[in-house]
Amino acid sequence: MNRFFFKWLRKASFGGLGALLLLSSCDKYLDINRDPSDPQVAEGFALLPPMFAQIAQGEQFDSRYIGKYIQNWGEASANDTWDRHGYLTASDAAGQLWRNHYYALGANVQLIIDDAAAKNQPEYSGAAKALFAWSWQTTTDYHGELILKQAFEPNRYVFDYDSQEDVYAHVVKLANEALADFAKADPAKAPASLARGDNVYKGDLSKWVKFTNAVLARNMLHQSSKAGFNADKVIEACDKSLASNADNFNVPHTAVDNSTLLNFFGPTRSNMGTFRQTDFLLSLPDGRVFGGVTDPRLPILARVWPDSVYRGVTPTQGDPNNMNGNLKRIPTFWGEVPNAVVPGVTPGKYIFTDGGNFPIITYAEVQFMKAEAAFKKGNKALALEAYQKGTAAALDFAGVTAANRATYLASKAVAQTAADLKLSDVMLQKYLALVGHGIIESWVDLRRYKYDPAVYTGFTLPPVERLFPDNNGKPAYRVRPRYNSEYVWNRASLDKVGGNNLDYHTVEPWFVKN
Repeated sequence: MNRFFFKWLRKASFGGLGALLLLSSCDKYLDINRDPSDPQVAEGFALLPPMFAQIAQGEQFDSRYIGKYIQNWGEASANDTWDRHGYLTASDAAGQLWRNHYYALGANVQLIIDDAAAKNQPEYSGAAKALFAWSWQTTTDYHGELILKQAFEPNRYVFDYDSQEDVYAHVVKLANEALADFAKADPAKAPASLARGDNVYKGDLSKWVKFTNAVLARNMLHQSSKAGFNADKVIEACDKSLASNADNFNVPHTAVDNSTLLNFFGPTRSNMGTFRQTDFLLSLPDGRVFGGVTDPRLPILARVWPDSVYRGVTPTQGDPNNMNGNLKRIPTFWGEVPNAVVPGVTPGKYIFTDGGNFPIITYAEVQFMKAEAAFKKGNKALALEAYQKGTAAALDFAGVTAANRATYLASKAVAQTAADLKLSDVMLQKYLALVGHGIIESWVDLRRYKYDPAVYTGFTLPPVERLFPDNNGKPAYRVRPRYNSEYVWNRASLDKVGGNNLDYHTVEPWFVKN
């Protein structure tokens, strides 16, 4: 279901149901069908929790596909469409972020803002605007041009696209409005008020301010190829942002039953059963890239085969070891899940557990953003400091022991001096820090550097002959808009931005271009 369907339904049903209501007392009809136990007015505390769930699941749904573009994982079978940087035609696959942005958040954001204004609760309007700023940012980074100015106009059936530059500006506007709202909130009342609906930060306004600044830092860093890029502004936003892993924006899940409350990436929901770790991913913690040093995250981020050997697939080539079903234990991202349960083996680790939190933005990412900005500015001493803090935070987030953390941080896998620090050190450690949960952000980075193997050491795109046929030899740079809203209902507007071209998904978005 989508916004266009509901507009059509409202128009089409008027002659039937509408005429019936006109023949009776409309007020009485509505009164007798009102359930007093079901609130008729949307309130902020009731709307926030499902919005948290939707932003997490939107990233997770679509990261299954984009994780193949960036080689977090590959498909067990050869010539998978997404391994080839392709897309599924006439399908909503990889369109969940689009749906969630316009439908799950969409008008609900305005409902929260309106309710907050009526009750003088700026803490709720601030939270709603901060979430929407994150969603606009993530959705445009994923899709490119979006419908912005006409998106929520009533009685409209055709929606024009706006430039990504306009969407980026709107993110800044929303984020600044959110910060202003948080500043207006009553410190004596607002935390308890917001905590009623806030199952992420429990009403802690200081953490919401930090999250909003992290969104602003992303927005500015993503424009690193632009002439007006300001590294100091990125660093300033990072300094106002998350200060430790305790500030991470973690969407919680429960592990009580097989429902949508369970982590989408957990073993019970089994959404990644045919995925395999890639050889590129393995090359980072197994020592091939970082001076022969084995990263203590290796057994956390990857799975060992039953013969005690770590192996990874090469995208488009499938699983050469024929691990599908002919061995008792199959390495997957949530644990060794066999054809029958192995006694003593608890499926799930890292973020791939039924009740695991799903991070939207982390302290480690913020430090790597600061490190990259400082590196670009030429302040390598500051870049080194932030890079080392980001690496340490990522190790802590993964659950590495203090002793192993200290050993790794002191090893030659981690740059020890400003003179030794390279851009590839920063970006590869950031890639490792975001495995599984920061996939869209990692794809932004790979595209900003145009998949450059000098920055992403060892990263190799599929050879031209193995890329998706519609690509014309180019890798993916955007995801096509959601099929069932845009290609079914809004094709004429898509034509204006080239969205009906077969290779539209290979067109570089605005933030990539110089």
